[in-house]
Amino acid sequence: MKTMKWLIRREFWEHKGSFFWAPLIVAAIMSVFILGIVSLGVSADNIRGTYGEVNDTQVSMSTLAAQVSDAQKAQLANTMANAYMFVTAPLFIVLSFIVFFYCLSSLYEERRDRSILFWKSLPVSDGMTVLSKLMMAAGVAPLITIAVATVTSLLVLLMFCAALAFKGINVFGLLLSTPALYAAPFQLLGMLPIYLLWALPTIGWLLMVSAWARSKVFLWAVGVPCLSMALLVWAERLFNFQWNIVWYAKNIVARLLLGVIPGGWVSLVDLGNAQIITQHRSGVEMSGIFTQSWATLAYPELWIGVAAGVAMIYVAIRLRRWRE
Repeated sequence: MKTMKWLIRREFWEHKGSFFWAPLIVAAIMSVFILGIVSLGVSADNIRGTYGEVNDTQVSMSTLAAQVSDAQKAQLANTMANAYMFVTAPLFIVLSFIVFFYCLSSLYEERRDRSILFWKSLPVSDGMTVLSKLMMAAGVAPLITIAVATVTSLLVLLMFCAALAFKGINVFGLLLSTPALYAAPFQLLGMLPIYLLWALPTIGWLLMVSAWARSKVFLWAVGVPCLSMALLVWAERLFNFQWNIVWYAKNIVARLLLGVIPGGWVSLVDLGNAQIITQHRSGVEMSGIFTQSWATLAYPELWIGVAAGVAMIYVAIRLRRWRE
């Protein structure tokens, strides 16, 4: 365990810019941008729109605030508590790029700069080294992003509450008494094991290609699935084999390339009549996504992908041992 801990620290130190500073900078940019929008909204005392039966009318914000009932304030607070974590969705898009390119280059770069010779001289097995990269990509990196996203979401939520209070709509007390406000970060954290399972095929594929390719690793990793897809479409159009091209694109190409996108499982499984995002009077609920994400454990697509990902990680370990 101590060896694994130091291997993960090594990966973090070598890629601190990607894993730590990149989400932090994106979060700072988002916060400043949202602060500017909120400031503009606070400074504008009148809004133009439909008011009563008169269209295109200038309405004072104080007038609208005075007409907001307690029930509407409670509903507003509940909506904000259930949906505030979704504000930081760009951070998780950044996470998918970070994990993708980290896995793609992690084993290739150490062979290219010959640092693999130094690491192989240490009493560390190839399996431990590859598994440390897996844990960094599927565990540590998402944890850092979740922490940054939680702080950023709370900061943005505070901005909106302060703006509403400035206009005469005080929802601080109602918001702090809403259980969803405190449950959302833990629900997001609770989806991390599901993210690992769905991302395993993509991580395994990228690590395997990174351990095998001698050059142009991106073209090999992305080009092979895309080229195979193009060849299947060409053969289907030419010979009319009645192949299910959509199934291949969804279960092979997408699983190899898009698995590291958080929540990407939504488009990869047939959920029937199940609702991914639970809609209530309070709006989008994080609890609905949390429940449905764990429900995907019953889908065979998940476990077939896990088995394929484990097999590819094993191949990556063997390649790292014998490639050089």
